[in-house]
Amino acid sequence: MAKRLLVVATALATASCSTLQAFDTREFSTEGTLPSAPVAWSAGTGEAGAELARDWVASMQDEQLTALIDEAFADNPSLAQSLARFHGAQAAARVSGARYMPQLDASTSYQRTQPNVGSGSDSFGLGLSASWETDLWGALRDNAHASQLDAEAAAEDLRAAQLSIAGLVAKGWFSLIEARLQTELAERDLATRQSSLDLTERRFARGLVRSSDVRTARSALSSSEAALASRQRAEAASARSLETLLGRYPSASLTPAADFPVFDALGGLGSPVDLLTRRPDVRAAEDRLDAAGLQSQAAAKALIPSLSLRGSSGTGGIDVADMFDLDTLVSSLTASLVAPIFDGGSLLAQRDQVYANAEGLVASYVATVLTAWQEAENAIHGDAILAQRVENLREAYEEAAAAEDLVIREYARGVSTIFELLTAQSRRISAESQYISARRERATNRVDLYLALAGDFSAAQSADPAAQTGE
Repeated sequence: MAKRLLVVATALATASCSTLQAFDTREFSTEGTLPSAPVAWSAGTGEAGAELARDWVASMQDEQLTALIDEAFADNPSLAQSLARFHGAQAAARVSGARYMPQLDASTSYQRTQPNVGSGSDSFGLGLSASWETDLWGALRDNAHASQLDAEAAAEDLRAAQLSIAGLVAKGWFSLIEARLQTELAERDLATRQSSLDLTERRFARGLVRSSDVRTARSALSSSEAALASRQRAEAASARSLETLLGRYPSASLTPAADFPVFDALGGLGSPVDLLTRRPDVRAAEDRLDAAGLQSQAAAKALIPSLSLRGSSGTGGIDVADMFDLDTLVSSLTASLVAPIFDGGSLLAQRDQVYANAEGLVASYVATVLTAWQEAENAIHGDAILAQRVENLREAYEEAAAAEDLVIREYARGVSTIFELLTAQSRRISAESQYISARRERATNRVDLYLALAGDFSAAQSADPAAQTGE
């Protein structure tokens, strides 16, 4: 019997394979689709090819920022969603893996027969049934492996979400620091305008200036009051945005640090090739590409005959005790060989669908890699440019402040006009505001750099997918 089944299976498989396009994994290889990468970043600074290994959060030497990132890891709802999706992908992998294992079911039955005339009869039954699709060609195994790769991709998605949340918290923290510094600048500006108005009113009382000068000084003071209100609103909005990210109630009660961290010169940045093994989104895209290849193979194998085994045993009779009487035991064993003959082209269409999906994932993988390289190159290049911009704006602010001091003294002596005074003050305020914004921009770019390079940080260990699932 077994030999006959094998002969029939071989014949049907040969007939099916004669019209089956063989799957070639090389069709879905990324080799040759990615541009050649240099050994070091084209915009790079630091040691070429050196590995990035330090804790980028700790390097900012801000304990409050570290605590906020840990808080976000515990309470951020978006991160909780990513963790739930990871758990779901793990469960789906277990479901797929169970499909090529034997299945065993137990059943009990009760039947009441009531004829038109006479008394009825009862019957009871107890049974076991087992089934197994033998997976001769490995299609079920391919699907199970593909589901496992999808789960690994979901784990990488979770790591990417963790890295993103850490970066968002850091950038939100720097935005809040900037907002506080801008508010403090507006408060100082208001005090300066008030001092200028007081000076103008005293000079007017002595007949040294016209009333229009007083009104001009009052107008400048009102404008500064309006600017302060706007800065206060922006600071509260920044605090609420960060508090929401942390999973807190947005009460705008978060107090920022006094200033931005001091950034060291860039050290080792790895290489473009190293990035492909560091970035979780790149690793996830690669896992999904491998999964698509296995799914394509499984779809092709669906056109080949499949062998299933089914066995059952049962006992029963007119009494409940008969369910446990081995003399009433009846057993059966069935082997079935199923081969698709005509299905309207459904299986071929499914195969073509997963082939096209795999081809699309090749393009998606390439796009993900190119985006990763672009983000890293932009951030590396921006670090040096922004450092220079910060220095230039610092000099502009210091010169504007010195010029303002000179004009204030000249105005007190009656050498300068009220318009020259207000212009000098506005120039200094603008320069200082730009200087603050540039420092925040540089801090944000440094975070973007570590995100692009998938830099390590200590909170990642406490939120590792394996740790969260107890694996």
